[in-house]
Amino acid sequence: MEDSQIIDLYWARDQRAIGETAGKYGAFLRTVAWNILRSHGDAEECVNDTYLKTWNAIPPARPGAFRAWLGRITRNLSLDRWKRDRAQRRGGDDFAVLLGELDGCLPDADHAQRHLEDQEIADLISRFLRELSVFNRRAFLRRYWYGESIEEIATALHCGTGKVKSSLFRTRNALRSYLEKEGIAL
Repeated sequence: MEDSQIIDLYWARDQRAIGETAGKYGAFLRTVAWNILRSHGDAEECVNDTYLKTWNAIPPARPGAFRAWLGRITRNLSLDRWKRDRAQRRGGDDFAVLLGELDGCLPDADHAQRHLEDQEIADLISRFLRELSVFNRRAFLRRYWYGESIEEIATALHCGTGKVKSSLFRTRNALRSYLEKEGIAL
C-alpha cells in the first residue's frame, strides 16, 4: 500500500492504518529502536508507542515523507527511553560511546541556544551532509542517525571497517570546521 493510502486510513480513523504501517515499516522502526536501545522489549515498546503517536498526530498532520517521519518519532522515543534508563543505571554502553564521538563536533546546549536555535543547527548540518559524497553521507547517517555499528555500516556499504572509521573521522572533523566557519563556537 502506498504511503498516501496509509495516511488516508489515518485520516479516516480506520484502525487498519496501524496494521498497514506495521507491515510496511515495522522492521525498519524496530531496527532504529534496537540500534539505540539494544533491547528487543524496549525497542518493541518504542515501536508500539510510535504507532500510538502516529495515530494521535494524523490528523491534523499529513507527513510528506512518511518513512522518515515515522523513523524520527521512533528515534526520539528511543533516545528518551535510553536517557531515562541510563539515568537510572548510571552505566556506560555502546550508544553513549556513539554519542560521545560527536561531542567535539556539536556545540554544547547552552552555547548553541545563545547563537542559534536547534532547527538552525539542524539546517546547517543538513546543508553540510548534502555536500558530502554519497558514501560519506550514508556512513554518517547510518552511524549517527540510525545508530548502526561500524561493522553493520561496512557490510551495508560493501567496504572494510577501516574505510568506514576513517570516513567518519574525516567527516566529523569536516563538520566541526564547517560549523566553526558558519559561526558556531564549539
